[in-house]
Amino acid sequence: MPDARPPKHPPAAGATPAMAQWFAIKAEHPDALLFFRMGDFYELFFADAEAAAAALDIALTHRGEHAGAPIPMCGVPYHAAEAYLARLIRRGFRVAIVEQMENPKARIGKAPIRREVVRLITPGTITEESLLEGSRPNVLLALARGAADAIGAAWLDVSTGLFETAPVTPAELPGLLGRLDPAEILAAPGTALGEWSGRAAPEPLAPPPPLVARRRLAEAFRVASIDAFGSFSDAEAMAAAGALDYVRATQAGALPRLSRPSPEGTARLLTMDAATRTGLEILRGRDGDGKHTLLSAVQRTLTAAGARLLASWLAAPLTDGAEIRDRQDAWSWLLANPGTADRIRAALKQAPDMGRALGRMSVGRGGPRDLAAIHAGLRAAAEMAETLDASPPASLHAVRTQLGVDPGIASALGAALAVPAPLRAEDGHAIRPGFDTELDAERALKDDSRRVLAELQRELAERYAVPNLKIRHHAQLGYVIEAPSASVEALRAQPDLTLRQGMANGARFGSPWLAELDRRISEAAERAAARESAILAELTALVLGEADAIAACADALAFADVAQGAAALAAPGTWCRPAITEDACFRIEAGRHPVVESALSGGTAFVPNDCDLSPERRLLLLTGPNMAGKSTFLRQNALAVVLAQAGLPVPAARATIGVVDRLFSRVGASDDLARGRSTFMVEMIETAAILHGAGPRSLVVVDEIGRGTSTLDGLAIAWAVLEALHSSNRARTIFATHFHELAELADRLPCLAPHTMRVKPWGGTVVFLHEVAPGAAGRSWGVHVAQLAGVPASVVRRAGTLLARMEKNGGPPGLREAPIAELPLFAAAPEVAPEHREGEEALAALRAADPDRMTPREALDTLYRIRDLLPVPAEK
Repeated sequence: MPDARPPKHPPAAGATPAMAQWFAIKAEHPDALLFFRMGDFYELFFADAEAAAAALDIALTHRGEHAGAPIPMCGVPYHAAEAYLARLIRRGFRVAIVEQMENPKARIGKAPIRREVVRLITPGTITEESLLEGSRPNVLLALARGAADAIGAAWLDVSTGLFETAPVTPAELPGLLGRLDPAEILAAPGTALGEWSGRAAPEPLAPPPPLVARRRLAEAFRVASIDAFGSFSDAEAMAAAGALDYVRATQAGALPRLSRPSPEGTARLLTMDAATRTGLEILRGRDGDGKHTLLSAVQRTLTAAGARLLASWLAAPLTDGAEIRDRQDAWSWLLANPGTADRIRAALKQAPDMGRALGRMSVGRGGPRDLAAIHAGLRAAAEMAETLDASPPASLHAVRTQLGVDPGIASALGAALAVPAPLRAEDGHAIRPGFDTELDAERALKDDSRRVLAELQRELAERYAVPNLKIRHHAQLGYVIEAPSASVEALRAQPDLTLRQGMANGARFGSPWLAELDRRISEAAERAAARESAILAELTALVLGEADAIAACADALAFADVAQGAAALAAPGTWCRPAITEDACFRIEAGRHPVVESALSGGTAFVPNDCDLSPERRLLLLTGPNMAGKSTFLRQNALAVVLAQAGLPVPAARATIGVVDRLFSRVGASDDLARGRSTFMVEMIETAAILHGAGPRSLVVVDEIGRGTSTLDGLAIAWAVLEALHSSNRARTIFATHFHELAELADRLPCLAPHTMRVKPWGGTVVFLHEVAPGAAGRSWGVHVAQLAGVPASVVRRAGTLLARMEKNGGPPGLREAPIAELPLFAAAPEVAPEHREGEEALAALRAADPDRMTPREALDTLYRIRDLLPVPAEK
């Protein structure tokens, strides 16, 4: 996180009152940039200004002096602050908003304007639509240490009200971090956060002791004991209370609307460690992008809330078969009732993000547009409830129940709000004409004043014989007469006018009757704004009075959105509803990789493959060359489990999957130089995690165990790991390897089923068929893959020579018996001139020949021609 702390400056003896306030507030928030309100700007000073100017690419200026040096300063307009805040938050800064707490015009005497921090904006506590990513949750995660090694985790989303907890072990923490992908983390210094360490808050509040934490939680949710919400460990309660304390601190003591804390636990969720989540690219790719991910491949949702719910399902698949089938029933019913599904989609297209609008309103940052979002969402919910009136399955019946919010709220909002509603209340005209007679009267007075101004301007132009005279409003001077240079002297002679300000092309004049008119118009506008603000406050209170019901309605709309998206995914008939069982079955027919398939273009079809990991053949040993599709086959079956246990369709003709409790995927390891780990060390650490954690209900997919060391070491490690997975862990496993000698273990390991990726030699090269078939690869085809990759021909030929010699001698170990001069490793490659290489013309002619289209005579002629092109062997 960027360092936003300026050097500590004691208030100078001659500091202005405003700067004295700045010093005092900065001492309370040393780790945040201060957005210090001064008139129409938020100003930043000292190192705050330097950091913000660099991050925002705005001008850095200076104002006054401190300790004999100019004070660095920059600023942003208050009405455009959100855009600048978004850029700062994305860069990892925390920002304290310091507002003027009184009207400068109403101030008496020369006392400084009172200023206070009204909010601390951090990455995990934002609510503004412009600062949030609509399709992703914005999670604040708090961690607290309990007895022994127990860790309590509590996470909440201020923007939607989500609040959940879970106990985790240090070994499980990386998996939780990968699943939640928190925007901000509250953890004690020294907590191992791995790649998420940059998201830790710089100085989080220490969580309270267990008894104090339980009491604070009970008080926050107005219950006698939090046991009413479930069973919480002491560490969970401490983390939850710590998260609430932090949110209070950032919201100037207020709490947003939060759901009651839910002790989630981990028993009902599929366990995936951080390496598995990274390798499978479920929500984010390895490069941090979300373009080629499982989420992007299956997303058919129509709302931001639906996209967030879909992401949470994929990040945390279930292990409870009944819950999985409930989700399946919802989209299966919509698939069987396309007319209803279409009407649901039509309703969803009208539904804004009610959950986040409600979140902003609960912390006093809602505007007219948020009220309009609630109105539109409730109308969409009412339409959907009518659509679901035809005996849907239990999961959609629950949705229909949750959609039933008091219709009086939508009616009141619809009657009151103007269309379209303005973004901010200060913009005015948020309430439609005719709704409130008092507001209409004040607006009429204000509008009538405008008519009076127009008539007065015409009258004065005639009286003073200045045709282009204008009456304008000035921020400091109020209403004034503006006249061009040619008329200034004539107006200065008028006894009822006073010169107020000269201009480059004219002058401004005032008068007592203009000042009185200014007062009358201003008062009318202020009274209209005050009345409109009061009406908006009443509507907000009406909505917040039913906040829980509206939040449940928003959740129901999101569920319906995910269900219709799954139905749309399955509609073409190429995705199936998997059968979920409680045994160890695993059979997928014609399975495909959803992300690879979605990325194919130009009419290229994905080659589907079966996978059978039934108990009697639960370990599939997969051999074959690189580029043949081994890694794709591994990942597609792991992703099938994620999709199936998320309750979604699977890209296959048919699938039967016994519930998997833990999923391990070790495909494509890389080094971790920051922690001093080589690629091979990372591979061994991940392998150790698999051997310690996998069990009979787990699924393990591993690729190239042992490739990062010598051939014999790698073969020995792969052999031992294979035996352990088969006989000790007894997990359903797909084990891809280049050590095709391991296929011989099928005679000793009864549940080992050797398979290979089919290839076809053709024209001196090899064609990958991307098909998985029983059997073992006879060779690795590495030299051919090198040729396909564009390795220079001389290198490919040399590699082929070395390979043939080593194969003839039984491999590298046997070469040690040969004299060193005879080893191909030490035999120099023959020098070949680039312009002429012996045999290349004959090889080219052979490649160009098409035997299937030749007559016997043509084939014989071609053979003679090729013979003539070959070099004459030297006589011995």
